[in-house]
Amino acid sequence: MRAVLLLIDGKVQGVGMRYFIKRNALKLNVSGYAKNLSNGKVEALLIGEKENLDKLIYIIKNDSPGLVKSISVNETNFSTQWEGKFEIL
Repeated sequence: MRAVLLLIDGKVQGVGMRYFIKRNALKLNVSGYAKNLSNGKVEALLIGEKENLDKLIYIIKNDSPGLVKSISVNETNFSTQWEGKFEIL
């Protein structure tokens, strides 16, 4: 298992981005959360197998309902709090 924290920049709020991430995360067996930040970005914690995380990041970058300018991907510690579920915060 691997955990990454994404900061997604662009026109990503008010377009259904968090729900898009959740739908695709559940399809790929990825846990975590997605939330809007006050600076206009979306933060997403993704926990899962490396291959599935890479697929989800690609989907977010290329197929999302918003206009993604950039995605910052940072390794983070695995949290069992999110294991087996994906929440919209």
